This record gives sequence, structure tokens and C-alpha cells, in this order.
Amino acid sequence: MKAQISKLLKLLAFPAVFLSASIYAQSLQVTGTVTDHNKKPLDYATVALLKAKDSAMVKTALTDARGEFQFSGLKEGGYLVSVTSIGYKKTLTKPFNLSVNAPLFHVEPIRLQAESRSLKEVNVTVQKPFIERKADKLIVNVENSSVSVGSTALEVLQKAPGVSLDKDDNIALKGRQGVLVMIDGKQTYMSNADLANLLRNMQSNEIEAIEIINNPSAKYEASGKSGIINIRLKKNKNFGTNGTLTAGAGYGKRYKSNAGLSLNNRNKDVNLFGNYNYSNNKRYQDMQIDRINSGSQRDTYFYQWGDSERKNQNNNFKVGIDYFINKNNTIGALVTGYINNGGELYDNSTIIGATPGKTDSSVVTMNDGNYKYRNFSYNVNYKSVLDTNGQEFQVDVDYSNYNGSDNTLYDNIYYYSPSAANGVSELLRNKTPSDIHIYSVKADYTYPLKKGMKLEAGIKSSMVKTDNDFQFNRYLGSEWQNDPLRSNHFVYDENVNAAYLNFNTEINKTTIQAGLRGEQTNSKGNLVTTNYIVKRHYFNLFPSAVISHNFTDNNTLGLSYSRRINRPSYDALNPFEYYLDKYTYNQGNPFLKPEYTNAFELSYTLKKAYTAAIGYNITTDVITEVLLPNTEKEALYQTNQNLAKQISYNFTMSAPITFTKWWSSNNNVNVFYLGFRTPDLNGQKLDNGKTAFQIYSSQNIKLSKTTSFELNGNYQSSLIYGTLNIEPQYGIDLGISQSFYNKKANVKLAVNDVFNTQTQKISSAYPGLSYTLNQKHETQVVRLSLSYRFGKNEIKPSRNRSTGLDAEESRMKK
Repeated sequence: MKAQISKLLKLLAFPAVFLSASIYAQSLQVTGTVTDHNKKPLDYATVALLKAKDSAMVKTALTDARGEFQFSGLKEGGYLVSVTSIGYKKTLTKPFNLSVNAPLFHVEPIRLQAESRSLKEVNVTVQKPFIERKADKLIVNVENSSVSVGSTALEVLQKAPGVSLDKDDNIALKGRQGVLVMIDGKQTYMSNADLANLLRNMQSNEIEAIEIINNPSAKYEASGKSGIINIRLKKNKNFGTNGTLTAGAGYGKRYKSNAGLSLNNRNKDVNLFGNYNYSNNKRYQDMQIDRINSGSQRDTYFYQWGDSERKNQNNNFKVGIDYFINKNNTIGALVTGYINNGGELYDNSTIIGATPGKTDSSVVTMNDGNYKYRNFSYNVNYKSVLDTNGQEFQVDVDYSNYNGSDNTLYDNIYYYSPSAANGVSELLRNKTPSDIHIYSVKADYTYPLKKGMKLEAGIKSSMVKTDNDFQFNRYLGSEWQNDPLRSNHFVYDENVNAAYLNFNTEINKTTIQAGLRGEQTNSKGNLVTTNYIVKRHYFNLFPSAVISHNFTDNNTLGLSYSRRINRPSYDALNPFEYYLDKYTYNQGNPFLKPEYTNAFELSYTLKKAYTAAIGYNITTDVITEVLLPNTEKEALYQTNQNLAKQISYNFTMSAPITFTKWWSSNNNVNVFYLGFRTPDLNGQKLDNGKTAFQIYSSQNIKLSKTTSFELNGNYQSSLIYGTLNIEPQYGIDLGISQSFYNKKANVKLAVNDVFNTQTQKISSAYPGLSYTLNQKHETQVVRLSLSYRFGKNEIKPSRNRSTGLDAEESRMKK
């Protein structure tokens, strides 16, 4: 233990060494300001520093929110500056000289003139494609997609290449679960079920883009064995006051509605921003389970069918302020949260017989549940630009409180013979209050060493406390009585201390990034009712490396590696039992250990658009959701287990194609193999695997300058995941978008799962267990959405900042 603490202290000392460095090298510098024709500061203009003798490019930069730019670390000589921006004429300055005697040169204010051509002569429309490939990530641009109109974040996520959901809405990337989902760079600290609920209640009009990062650097949390999915929410990009108003409605088998408002007010000193979104939805699903319970005396056949209706009323909000103390220092505060209420009615019938088709007995179950989820998160952030060379320091302090309550009433009626006219009634209920507190502090530091080289360092400490009091009652006689065998009080505490170093450099046409992250974890799970305690203390190192080489401007080869950890979600550790009926239930596992993954990927990019990648991943102690038999209770139950090993190979290919000026297409193919190995799972050896593939294609057609049409299709072949054999799934979505009033107003109509083909069919891949499960969600939905932008449109973007709660909140329910 002393050796582990020593390692951690050494890691924590690294950032302190760099933070204490205050030696600023003397360098030659060029500064200036760019404005538009009205003398207003122009941000995001491209500024190039050129050699005066031959116009060879030396450096490039983008203007900031004040229209300012700066070049440093220059050599003596003659230079000139070139400035370009969309909609403006290219402008060149007069040549000037830099020397040791005159190390700082201020370029006279550069005023760009608008293009003189009229809109009738040229119509330039810059719109990001739905799928966009970057060097280290894949970006799904949700904002301009008509297919995503009125959808939830969870439905949008399903359209992302390589992303899939299982029957319980657990997220998988390239067929592998254990994905770290972040929102605006923040870890969500939620369980899989809570995260799915949050994304189900978040509307697509809140989302700007989804980033998929397969092998993150050491700067990111080490959580998430399959990589990171970062959901970027919309941010206002204008000075002055402006906003967006949205409203939508949809219908499948049940109604859906949503509305939202975002506002932004910004001047040179203060930026105030906020948004509020409301949704009121109903979702329908039906399910059938046909299984055999193999007993020592005889087999018993079960046939179950049921349907459920879930209603949700959700309120999501965000309020924030950024205060620009001066050019180099900014302080901000952010409050985010949600208040979600709803309920679910589930009717389930089970027929039981000694032979197929024969009814010996049956049970009818009517479940009436309601839930309330509350979450409020607070963030204070400070950022300082320490010098002109790019030295930066940032601190985040966070606190989050989650409060949830799930209550269900079970009304079971048992018929012990086929001819029984009246059944025996049994009333049960459970109450599951949950309270989670999360505290986090993190600091990040960036230090440029010299031209093309950069060092990043940081530290973080988080503390999480969860309190779950599961109360299971039976109605006996004329009153409710506690069932001590099923009731329990579970308290879980966790502390993670982390530090990282990340090095970046560019050597000619080669980019190298290497990093190391250290994390010390202390956890304690306490079953208060039985006084059973599970403690764990462990320290891990997580290296990462990326090498990318540009052979030409159109040919890039990359190689990446990362080691990652995936800790059990809070609800997976909770040992409570959640019942569908007497013969089907879910149970937590307090003995779950973290899983570790080593991931490798070789990628190739052609013309900065077409990509192909080959990956290999191996995970030990893999946390896997399994369906297993309980022969004593004649039941089928779902839980999580640590399997010995998971092996994965994958090949992905992305090809955006422009057929004409009005027709473009994005296409993705993902082929992967998943293999699971464990010597003993409930008394059986498990050794299985299968090669599968996913295909995604989107077609974007411009019908006119203001009208566009979109068609998306996806197919996933059959695959094996642990004990589950999953049948193929496929679907087609379409949408049309029409803009009005100089594109300030927009109407979108979308139809998801046009042919209603998205059905989940699962059978057993576990030796000795026979069952089939068919589950149909309400996937065929028609949606209509209206959005209207108002206010000034010349405002610069608010800061896109992350907080320190990203990893922890991803393990909570939403």
C-alpha cells in the first residue's frame, strides 16, 4: 500500500513542477487586430504569417473573440501578414522587419472588405456533413439533420456509426459495451439504466454534435473500455442578445411532444446563457419470452407475454455565466440539472406446463410503477492564459446531487389449474429511494516547450457517496409488512485520485502524442442490513500513445494504443432484486471487480475524407450482462458477472461521396469479432464468439435552396454477446426540412423506422439454457418540429468547457 501511495505522490508531483515553472523565454512577436467593414472585431478569421521574400508560410492562427491574433517564437527577418475569411476579400499587409532590437511588431488594424458580388451571382452555403471524420475522432453533426428532428438523444445516438443498443438500452461501440458517455466533456457518473433514461429524456434540438473517440489520450478519464462518446450541446455563437425557440410533436403508438428555449446575452466582459427544455412522451413496448427450465426430475415449459406503457415528463435546464476579467483570465459558473417524473404500467401473463402447449398453471402480473429523478450539478471554473506562447492553466470545482425514487406495486394472481375460475392474489410492492453525492476538483496545465512541442499535465480527485434503501413489502392480512429477505440498505463510497502527463510534438510530417495517467481507487460497499462490507484499494497506470504521419496532403497513416478501466456502475453493485414477475427478475452483484482493456488501432485516411481502420482489443475481468437460470425458483434472472476475458477484432471503413451538387452520401461499414472466455459461469464453461457487421448509409438531397431531404438506413447482423445470441436488426429513417424568413425559421418532418422493422430477438448462448426473447419498442414514429432563431447573429461563441464530474455521473441513473 505504501508503494502505491508513493507512486501516486510522484505522479501528483509532476504537474506541480510544471505549474511552478515561470521562466518565459524572450521571443520575437507579431500582434494585430482584424475587423470587418463596419470596424467590428472579426473572430475566426484565418491569419497567415508569410516570409516577405518569397511569401512562404511560416505560421497560421485564428483571431479570437476580440478579433486579435498573435505570433510568437519568431526569428529575425522580413514578414507580411495575409488575412482571409468567408464572405470577405483576402487582404495582405505591407512587409515589415523583426529584429532583436525591435522584438515586437504591432500590425496596423486590418479591415476586411465584404465581397462585392451579389447573392444572385454567388450563393455560398457552408453546411457540415452528417458524418465527419477527424484525425482522432468521428463526429456526427446532429444540428442540421432532418432525420434527427424531434428525436431523443438516445435515438440519435443509435444513428451514429458503430453505436448500438441492447434490449435494456445499454450502449455499445463496435459491438462492445463499456462506453464512457460524456456531455460537453463532462462525465455523467450514472448507471447504465440512469444514463439511458437521461438520454431518452434529452431532445435532439439540444444537441450540436456527437463525438466518438476510440482511443482517448491520457488527458481524458481512464474509464470506458470501448472508448468515449462525447455529446456536445448547442451553444450560442453571437454577441448581443439572441435565442432559439423550438416546439415539436410526434406520434407512434403513443403521443410525444417537446418544447425548448435557449437565450444568450454577451458583451466583451460578460456572457450570460441558459436553456430550458420540456418533453411529455409516452412509449409502448411488448415482449414475449418462451423458455424451458431444465430440472433434475423434469423439464418445465414457460411462455410469457406482456406489454408496457411508460410515460415521461422531463424538465432539463442549464444556466451559466462567464466573466472575462481581462484578455487572459476568465471565471465562470454553471448550474445544470433535470427534474423528471413518470410512471410505467406493465401487464404480464405466464403459462406454465410440463410439455409444450400444455397449461398446468398460470400467473397474471400487473405492475404499476412511478419514478422521480432529480439532479442538480454546480460548477465553478477558472481559466488563465499565462503567456503568449500558449501556456494555460484551468481549474474546475464541482458538486452534484442526485435523488431518485422508483416505486412499484405488483399485483400477482396465480391460477394453479387450467380450470380454475378464481386465482389466488398476492400483493407486493417495493420502494427504492436513492441518494448520490459527488464532489470533484481538477486542474489542467498546458506548457509549450518549443516549436511544435507541448506538454499537458493535470490532477483530479473525486469522492462519491451513494445511499440506496430498498424496501420490499408484502400485503398480509390487512396491512403491509416488510420482507426482510428481500429488503436491504446498501451504501457505497468511492474515492479516485488521478494525475496525468501528456506530451505532443510535430516532427516534419509526423505527429506524436504519448501520455501516462495514474489513478488510485478506494471503494467500500456496505450491505447495512446484514453488515456485510466489501472494500477495495488499487492503483493503476494507464499509458496511451498516438503516432500519425502525413505521407502527402491526401494520405495519412495513424497508429494508436491505450489502456483503460471500466468500473462497475452503482446500480450493478447494488444486490437488490427487481421483479418483472415471480419467474423473471434482475439482481445486482456487489462482488463485481473493475475490468481492464488494452486497445490498439491502425488507421488510414485518404483525401482527409475516406478512412479505414483495423483494431484489436483484449479485456480482462470483463463485466458482462448475463441471463442465467435459477433452477430452484424455476426462474430466469439477469445480472452482471466478471468473465475471464473478452477478445475483439474490428475493421471499420467510412466513405463520404458527393454524386452531384445536390446529392451527397455518407457510408460506414463496421466488421467485428467478439469472443468471450470464462472457466466457470454458474457451473458451466463459456467459450463463444462470432463475427458480425454493421452497415450505415445516409443520403442527403437538396431539393432547393431552402428545402432538403434525408434518408438513412442501417443494418446489424446477428452476433453473440456473452450469454446472448442477438438476431439481425435493421431500419430506415427519412426526413425533410424547409426553412423560411432568411433561414431564421425551420420546419422539419421526420419518420423513424419507416417499415417498423426494428425488433430485438434474443436467444440463449449459455450451455444448457433454452429460451427465446422478442422485444419490440415503439420505433415507428412520425415527428414534426419547428424552430425559430431571433436576435443578433454576430455573436462569438461562449466557452466550451468541461467540468470534473464526467466520469462519475456516467455511472448514475437518469
